[in-house]
Amino acid sequence: MKKILWVLLVLVLILGFVIVKQYPRLNIVSGYAAKNMCSCMFEAGRTEQSVIDVDNNFSPINKVKYHIDTTRRIVEASVFGLMKRKAVFYDNVGCQLVQKGETPKRFVDHPVSNNCPLATYYPYGLEDHKDTLFSNINYNKLNKAVRLAFDKPDRDSLMTRALVVLYKDHIIAEKYDEGFDKNTKILGWSMSKSILITLFGILEKQGKLNEDDTNLFPEWANDERKNISIKNLMQMSSGLEWDEDYKHISDVTKMLFLEDDMGRVQLEKPLAYPVGSHWNYSSGTTNLLSLLLRNKFLTHQDYLDFPVKQLYDKLGMKSALMETDPSGTYVFSSYGWATPRDWGKLGLLYLHNGEWNGEQIINKHWVDYVTTPCEHSNGEYGAHLWLNAGGKYPDCPRDMYMMVGHQGQRVYVLPSQDMVIVRMGLNETTEFDYNTMVSSIVGSIEH
Repeated sequence: MKKILWVLLVLVLILGFVIVKQYPRLNIVSGYAAKNMCSCMFEAGRTEQSVIDVDNNFSPINKVKYHIDTTRRIVEASVFGLMKRKAVFYDNVGCQLVQKGETPKRFVDHPVSNNCPLATYYPYGLEDHKDTLFSNINYNKLNKAVRLAFDKPDRDSLMTRALVVLYKDHIIAEKYDEGFDKNTKILGWSMSKSILITLFGILEKQGKLNEDDTNLFPEWANDERKNISIKNLMQMSSGLEWDEDYKHISDVTKMLFLEDDMGRVQLEKPLAYPVGSHWNYSSGTTNLLSLLLRNKFLTHQDYLDFPVKQLYDKLGMKSALMETDPSGTYVFSSYGWATPRDWGKLGLLYLHNGEWNGEQIINKHWVDYVTTPCEHSNGEYGAHLWLNAGGKYPDCPRDMYMMVGHQGQRVYVLPSQDMVIVRMGLNETTEFDYNTMVSSIVGSIEH
C-alpha cells in the first residue's frame, strides 16, 4: 500500500511539474485553436470537422477539445480541460479572443462598404471570362505544372488548397483542393502585411504620409526611439527588440493570442540595435504601423472604413476582410481573409504599377519604392514585400516579388512576364518547392 501511495505521489508531482511548465503554453495553444476554429467556421464557412481534421490537426493543437455555439458564434477551446479560451465572431471584423473572466461584447464597431458588384469580367468585375486561348501558351506544360502543385502520394508534403495563374489580366489556370472553390475565403497570414503597405501608399498619394517622419509616438519622445522613421518601420529596420518565433512562446505568439491591443506590444519594446542598422522581420512592427495608421484618423469609424472604401471597394475585393483585435485595431500582421481570386487582384494592382481600371490607386513610384531591396536584407525584402532580387528563387525572374504568408500563402508578381500567381496552402512541416512551381508555370509561356 505504501508503495502504491509513493507511486501516486510521484505521478502527481510529475503531472504538477508538467502543468506548471506548460501552463503558459497551453494558454497560447487554446487561444490559437479557438481563434482559428472561429474564423474558419464563421468567416470562411468551413465545417468544424474539416478544421479539426486538417487546419488544427498538428501538435499540440490537435490535443484541443472544442465547444461551439453556432447561434452566438462563440468557440471555446481547452487542452485536457485546462486553460479554456473563447473566440467570438463579429460581422465585418471577424473573430476576437476573449480574455479570461471577460464577457463577450454584444457589438463592436465595423467597417461599412458602399460598393456594388460590377457586372463585368474579372478582374474588374465578378463575371468569368469566356475561354480565352493564348497562342503563345503551351497548355500541356501549364496544366502539368498546376497538377504537380497538387499531386503527390504523400499529400501532407504539398497541401496546396488553391492555385490561380493570371496572365495579361486573364485567368489561364485555376485549380482548388477538395472543399475549396473560387468563393472560399482563405487566411493570408503575413500576406496581410501587403494590404497595410498598400494603404500607406494610398495615404502617400493623398499627400498625408511622409516616410521620413520621426517622433511617431509620445512614448518614444525621451529616448532614441524618437529617431525611428516610418520608413524604418516599413522596411523592418527600426532596431526594436522582437522575437518572431512561432514554435515557442515568443513575442509574436504572445501578441497574437494573449494581447488585446496588439499595436502596443512593439510600441513598448526597447531598442536592440541602433535605428536603421539591422533588419529584423517583425509582425509586431506591422501592427505598430496599424496603430500609427489609426492615429491618422479623427474617428475610429474613419479608420475602419479606410481599407474598405479606398482599396477593397475600388478593386472589387468583395471577399476581403481584415480582422481587428479587441481594441479595434486591424491585425495587418496576420489576419487578412480573401478568396484566391481577390488576393490575385491585389497582385494585379502592383503588376499595373498602382493603376486599376483607369484610376491610379497608388503612385508608380510607391510601387518602385516598396519593391526596392532595403539595406541589410540580402536583397530579399523591400517595404513589407518580399523580393527575388537576391536570387532566392534561382530559376525565376529576378524582378519577381511576392506577398508571403505562414503555411504556404503566396502571391507572386512577375512584371517581366505580365503574370501573377496565387498559391494558397497548409504546409506545416515540409517546404513546398515554390521555385519549381513558379519556374514551370513561367516556362509554359513562349516569348
